[in-house]
Amino acid sequence: MDEGTTVNGSRGGRRIGAAFTALRHRNYRLFFIGQCVSLIGTWMQSIGQSWLVLTLTEGQPDAPFKLGLVTALQFLPMLLFALFAGTFVDRFPKRRVLLATQSILAVLAVALATLTLTDAVRYWHICALAVLLGLVNTIDMPTRQAFFVEMVGREDLMNAIGLNSTIFNLARIVGPAIAGSLIGLIGIAPCFYLNAASFLAVIAGLAMMRLPDAPVRKSEARTFRGVAAEAAEGLAYVRRNPELLYPLLLLAVVNVFVINFSVMIPLFATQRLGQDATGYGLLMTSLGLGSFLGALRIAATSRKGPSRVVLFGGAAGTSVLVAVAGFQTVYAVACAVLVAVGFFTISFVTTVNTTVQLATEDRMRGRVMSLYTLVFGGFTPFGSLYAGKFTELAGVTGCMAASGAIGLAGTLAVLLLLRRSARRPQAVASEPPLP
Repeated sequence: MDEGTTVNGSRGGRRIGAAFTALRHRNYRLFFIGQCVSLIGTWMQSIGQSWLVLTLTEGQPDAPFKLGLVTALQFLPMLLFALFAGTFVDRFPKRRVLLATQSILAVLAVALATLTLTDAVRYWHICALAVLLGLVNTIDMPTRQAFFVEMVGREDLMNAIGLNSTIFNLARIVGPAIAGSLIGLIGIAPCFYLNAASFLAVIAGLAMMRLPDAPVRKSEARTFRGVAAEAAEGLAYVRRNPELLYPLLLLAVVNVFVINFSVMIPLFATQRLGQDATGYGLLMTSLGLGSFLGALRIAATSRKGPSRVVLFGGAAGTSVLVAVAGFQTVYAVACAVLVAVGFFTISFVTTVNTTVQLATEDRMRGRVMSLYTLVFGGFTPFGSLYAGKFTELAGVTGCMAASGAIGLAGTLAVLLLLRRSARRPQAVASEPPLP
């Protein structure tokens, strides 16, 4: 890599160059630019939606549970349908699917914005739109993940995933800060309208790509039984491959019990720190800053491939730091701890994503990434309801402390299972073990 570089500082130059290798692909550049705009809007809507729920349920004793319920409903369709969505993703051109899903997401954002602007919005409206959003994302998320390899190939796949995580978390810095300011100045509705407009950037990028639709898998399955059989084939494929099974199992534990930030952080901001919308936005910005730095590091070291040290260290670090954050009462210290939480969280999640993608054959990619979507998004309802109800019973500090302890115990348990599995011969090992 960069073999001709010999001047002083060449090591730094190589690392900077390695951080952006996926951008040499024109199609990925178009996707990258669109995502830079759209993800800011996504985070603005996320912040605005959480604050809108808190506003509508202010003074109600079950307000934390209702906040968790909205998040749960948003991810419930993934829990129910993600496995079957994988067979859909494998059958259709991914760019065309993304053009459809991004357009629908823009329409849903306009609907929520208009209801909010006209003061017609009710809690049940938010719940209904959350379900619709979840249905669309059940198709959109695995399609986007499987689309990376078509844009950049396997060689630059980890770099593309790392760069996407970088802009996702840069947006996590910018989006909450803008949303918090807008909510304080002119209200919540502009956050939703700006999110709707931001989807146009992704749609334009997809339309401009010069990318022939990749060959898609032909299937004879035309009945529910046939689709279920194909989904079961994907599950069996993951079960036989430890490089898929154990990262996904670890992600399930951490996702359900630890990284419930959309529920815990707004409650932490209001109940523990006494902050308003601006203070909440800056807490999320701190989380995003750490995530941005972690994703940038992953992108810069992508040529080394995924590492088990980062995989398990990221899970353990996230768990411990979430518990530490829950005890903070000084706002500046809480922000600093959340920077560290973000760094470890994105290092862990990105490593899981890359590990799974590199260990998956192309013919199974849609089904495996749908299983990833199920674990990463579909299990979120369990985590959201857990966090909301636990906070009602024990307060936000108790919830964050217990969540960190459960996450750390789960990390150690999965590590022991993986080591025990390594001592037994495996029936299938499609890729060499991770370093």
